[in-house]
Amino acid sequence: MNNAKYRKVFSVVYILNIAIKISRMKQLLLALSFFGLLAAPAFSQNIITQAPAGFDSLHADILHGKIDTISYTSGTVGTQRRALIYTPPGFSPGKKYPVLYLLHGIGGDEKEWLNGGKPQIILDNLYADRKIEPMIVVMPNGRAMKDDRATGNIMAPDKVAAFATFEKDLLNDLIPFIEKKYPVLSDREHRAIAGLSMGGGQALNFGLGNLDKFAWVGGFSSAPNTKMPEELVPDPEAAKKKLKVLWISCGASDRLITFSKRTHDYLEEKGVPHIYYIEPGVHDFKVWKNGLYMFSQLLFKPVNTSDFSRYIYTGEGMPPISPK
Repeated sequence: MNNAKYRKVFSVVYILNIAIKISRMKQLLLALSFFGLLAAPAFSQNIITQAPAGFDSLHADILHGKIDTISYTSGTVGTQRRALIYTPPGFSPGKKYPVLYLLHGIGGDEKEWLNGGKPQIILDNLYADRKIEPMIVVMPNGRAMKDDRATGNIMAPDKVAAFATFEKDLLNDLIPFIEKKYPVLSDREHRAIAGLSMGGGQALNFGLGNLDKFAWVGGFSSAPNTKMPEELVPDPEAAKKKLKVLWISCGASDRLITFSKRTHDYLEEKGVPHIYYIEPGVHDFKVWKNGLYMFSQLLFKPVNTSDFSRYIYTGEGMPPISPK
């Protein structure tokens, strides 16, 4: 075979080899693409998604709960104190309900959630979608002092101390009043506590500090009043046995995220099951409303702690998490 023929045959063989490789590559890419189409939906189905658009919008065509203001005698403070009560759609005095105590921040009072968070609308919509259990929600004033208004210097030492005093008011005065006046279940498995900012710190402090009273605890963007993790959970084994759900959430750009992060790190180290949910946001009601939306759906239902890992933010706009 002369050189010209040899080069021609070599070129044909070379081109055929290239064609075969390209064909195989296309088959591989097609297979990977097909696998991705199957795997992506399966993965996404395992993630618990954040609140959808319209979750806090009023809908006239559904049943609505009711908001009332109550007054109770506080032996702790030595005065009459107020709280807001949400009773669910279809509320019946002949039925007994679990209770969620929902706490406000340092600049608010018993009306802060109502004015800024639309909890009654969020819960009404969840009831309409059959996503939550019927419950009574109590929104108290967590500043346990005679003049409990959110006026003047809200950071004054006596006003800050009143947030710690509220633990006694809650346990000794408010809860007994609610259980006497309303048809509620009074065991710990049917009592939850959650709050935003200063109220998030209160919820973690009071809930984890009284596991004989609360089985469901949630802190949304918990503030510096949150106790050190070793004080919050001195007995991790007891917490593992008694807690149904422990929820900790925060905005990724919140300057107070370190208080949630240190609690999460300690709980993870000690093997205490909990949900740590970080989403885009700062220290505001966008984060807190989503916290209520997601936390409330967990309450007073059977719990599978293996599902906790499904609570991962998957949307757009997540900035780098603030360091410790």
